[in-house]
Amino acid sequence: MKSGKSGQPSAYVSFTLHAHLPYVIHHGTWPHGLEWLHEAVAETYLPLIALLRRLERDGIALKANLSLSPVLLEQLRHPTFLEEFPKYIERKLVYAREDENYFRQNGEERFAETAVFWQQFYERTLREFNELDRNVVGAFRHLEEIGAIEIITCAATHGYLPLLGTDESLTAQLLTGVAAHERHLGRKPRGIWIPDCGYRPAGNWSAPVHASSEESSWPPFERIGVEEALAAAGIEFFFVDTHLIEQRARPDGALGPVYRPWLVDGVLSHAHPVTVFARDPKTGLQVWSGDSGYPADPHYLEFHHKRWPGGLRYWQVTLAQSDMELKTPYFPERAEERARIHAEHFVSLVYDALKVGFDTGRPPILSALYDAELFGHWWFEGPLWLEHVARLIAKDDFPIALTTAGEYLAKYPATVAVALPEGSWGKNGNNEVWLNDDTSWTWSQIYRVERVLRDIAGDDRWRDGGWGERLAKQMAREVLLLESSDWQFLITTRAARDYAEKRFSGHLAEFVELEMLWSEFLANGRLSEAGEKALTALEERDGLFADVDPGLWAVR
Repeated sequence: MKSGKSGQPSAYVSFTLHAHLPYVIHHGTWPHGLEWLHEAVAETYLPLIALLRRLERDGIALKANLSLSPVLLEQLRHPTFLEEFPKYIERKLVYAREDENYFRQNGEERFAETAVFWQQFYERTLREFNELDRNVVGAFRHLEEIGAIEIITCAATHGYLPLLGTDESLTAQLLTGVAAHERHLGRKPRGIWIPDCGYRPAGNWSAPVHASSEESSWPPFERIGVEEALAAAGIEFFFVDTHLIEQRARPDGALGPVYRPWLVDGVLSHAHPVTVFARDPKTGLQVWSGDSGYPADPHYLEFHHKRWPGGLRYWQVTLAQSDMELKTPYFPERAEERARIHAEHFVSLVYDALKVGFDTGRPPILSALYDAELFGHWWFEGPLWLEHVARLIAKDDFPIALTTAGEYLAKYPATVAVALPEGSWGKNGNNEVWLNDDTSWTWSQIYRVERVLRDIAGDDRWRDGGWGERLAKQMAREVLLLESSDWQFLITTRAARDYAEKRFSGHLAEFVELEMLWSEFLANGRLSEAGEKALTALEERDGLFADVDPGLWAVR
């Protein structure tokens, strides 16, 4: 498939979409839990597959870098999801039919027509899911094989890498993630979305809080940089927010430093140097912002206003900050027209950002980074907008082409190095979303369990092929789940604080239970009947990453 050009493009644009959800299977359904996964599949992942297939039929490739987090891959292939998702869709269809009857009885024909729209949407969703043989991961794998996308990875459970307490935990998050990616997708990833674009260079590091079992923080010690852990995992490129490059990289002519890839200083002598791309600031806010960007357009579907029971949406944005009772009815056809207009506007922004670099000898690249769930879930019309953008850029007379980061580097490898500072794409560009007064207690616990697991991983008694190995593997899973950055994010933003605190505390309690079982195993060489049942129950509940290797946490 083509990205659109018959000749040499003058510049490139590369979309990177990051798809991720925390592990929710067996941990609640609604309002927080499994329905998060159902919503994301119905409103984002399946629509994304559908638009890529439509483009494929017309010989066009979006060429996006699609990050599928390892914990998301595990869930998309989990028997519980495969069984429950069709039931979720059927429930939505029932609610849509009931809503239509209610609206027609009350003479509200506009809302009744939107209820019909939802019936058609969910009927199509169920049909497409079954046509894929319920294999969402397989559909993405096929799209990568034909060149429509490049699938990249993430840390295993989306652990926030700059704050993890040991180098072993850092590398274990990455190596576990790479192994899961290869198992599900049949090939090793070349690139990665580091969680929350959080980066930390090598150097002397002090834990920001002390471990819960200690009275004071550990003394400072030398740490590897994130890029060194990426290199060890075989990763070739990653992405950061704009300010990390702009702080340290010299301007690239009139373009500025964000429109080219950079080698990360610190691994240049390594046999596996790592390249970094930075988010484009000129187009990012235009797509992201729910206040001033495209999703704030009055004609788009309002995300927050839902009709209960059922949770279907019947209103348009109207005014982004208006009270809910002032929202007006949604007209899908009007929203679709706005998506086309906004696609044209975005393509013009891309052109204006890159045109100064057309004749510089090395075509510049604009990296457009977004959470995948923005498209379809938060911004319902987002997939349609993305399809329009791809079709506009693919026109032969347009001098810019779509590309993946990997394809671009194959033609134009990075040659100049930059020493990145610590930072993220979170509030104020630092770690404060994940480390603050509300979340510091979580890091105290994480730092303790990381060290406990490191000690156990260094004890060869877990390599018995039996109870010891099962205990060590389950402890590794619970540590990975504790390290998920989602818990701190949800606590800080208060989006689902109670759920996040409950989940973190639950996994912590399970790790403590496993510690006691480990002591029992060391003392007796086996587990009691009660201990066996307890371990089996934990394995059934949190059985992700079946082949997890506890040895990754051992000191090397």
